[in-house]
Amino acid sequence: MAGGVVDPLPKDAPQFVKDYYAYYKTKRGYHIRSLNSNKGWNKTSALSFINMPILTYSNEIKNAVFMIHGEKAHSCYFSKDAFKKLKGDNKELLIIPNAVHVDLYDNLNVIPFHKIVEFYNKYL
Repeated sequence: MAGGVVDPLPKDAPQFVKDYYAYYKTKRGYHIRSLNSNKGWNKTSALSFINMPILTYSNEIKNAVFMIHGEKAHSCYFSKDAFKKLKGDNKELLIIPNAVHVDLYDNLNVIPFHKIVEFYNKYL
């Protein structure tokens, strides 16, 4: 196993690790079968992606795409980069100000339900 969220949390942990800890290692998001809450992912889980870069054919997507990302999420750059590759006028990237990655899991004050409904009603 590759290890889940570090425990105990080091004092000098990066903010995104602190965010994950606050979710996966507390009552908020802990689950006995959660890989992030416990021993982590199998080291070979991602091997199937080695020969198929995920974004290789993203410019061929014709369906509507709605991407939502937290502004302060450590991986926000990934959504921005992925969005740049998409074609068509039925695509939208919504960056939620001040939100971190785990805010979009369960923070009902941050998740933009009204925007999701609006997008679905328009394109689906």
